[in-house]
Amino acid sequence: MRLLHTSDWHLGRSFHRENLLDSQAAFVDHLIDTVRRERIDVVAVAGDLYDRALPPVEAVRLLDEALGRIRDTGARAVLISGNHDSMVRLSYATGLIDAAGIHLRASLEDVGSPVLIDDEHGPVAFYGIPYLEPEIARPHWGLQRRGHPAVLGHAMDLVRADLASRPAGTRSVVLSHAFVSGGAPSDSERDISVGGASHVPLTVFDGVDYTALGHLHGRQTMAGSVRYSGSPLAYSFSEEHQVKGCWILDIGPSGAVAAEFAPAPVPRPVARISGRIDDLLTADRWEHYTGHWLQVTLTDPLRPAFPMDRLRERFPHALVLDFAPDDRPPADDRSWSRRTADRSDSELVLDFVDWARGAPATGEEHDLVAAALEDVRIGEAAR
Repeated sequence: MRLLHTSDWHLGRSFHRENLLDSQAAFVDHLIDTVRRERIDVVAVAGDLYDRALPPVEAVRLLDEALGRIRDTGARAVLISGNHDSMVRLSYATGLIDAAGIHLRASLEDVGSPVLIDDEHGPVAFYGIPYLEPEIARPHWGLQRRGHPAVLGHAMDLVRADLASRPAGTRSVVLSHAFVSGGAPSDSERDISVGGASHVPLTVFDGVDYTALGHLHGRQTMAGSVRYSGSPLAYSFSEEHQVKGCWILDIGPSGAVAAEFAPAPVPRPVARISGRIDDLLTADRWEHYTGHWLQVTLTDPLRPAFPMDRLRERFPHALVLDFAPDDRPPADDRSWSRRTADRSDSELVLDFVDWARGAPATGEEHDLVAAALEDVRIGEAAR
């Protein structure tokens, strides 16, 4: 059986206010081309289909289109909900959708009940474990222990119990949306630590032939049979060096899995650059980045005037601007009270102006600050 493992589509997400729907639609085109070219039997999507529980209409339409196109290739699809999705909304009408070969698993009741898909060697049992919010799953199953390890451990106990009841040699695939210990996160995953420890041990997935993971946005091999596919697009600047795409896996008659990674197209790369503004605007070495989405850190000693307007003349897709002067004095590790003990109110205000703007206040601004503080003093005295 030939399997395509993908996850974390986050349909409807924006990137620093840039609409990504066209880029996500381009990924869907690539996905369908890959399914046809590689003769994929099953597409496994390990959660976070949408970016939020109430996705925009355009995102719903794109998912609807994607699922229809997957089915038109002749492939089946197994999908689970992630922590960004609504379990209730994604589980709507799943019984009817199952008949079309699209299997959405987004409810606690379905955990441990597989989707059985046959090939020439017999059935493969696909177990969908949606993202498990500990304080929802724990009372549902009557568990005493709290946290992600407890609820995901119980879910995998249900999987192993069902698998043990099936004919010997039945092959198995688990889809799970979780943070496995040892995985490398990026800046774009939503924290799932509320409700207990967020990390789960790798050993929780023992006993199945392959585990298709979602949640972390960088592709990672946690073990030979446990992998993250990562997101199809970069959703934070921390992902600038990640190669996006999906895993293509061949599951043999004994359950052995062979994997290769299929890169996805990059509609617009992301990068982080830093330097003084005059160098960034004139040096040839920065020309490579003119088509990137950029996070720019300026290292000028004084904050330049209108920096983003000037940067966008050369880098029209600059999105984020930071300042880190390269001649900044060493940090003062004294307490706030000690650092300000010998400073007047006026001096503190003017220090803030200097820090915020990177240049000292003018004489006129000195007068404005003095007048404002005097008004405050008079007002307090009159109370």
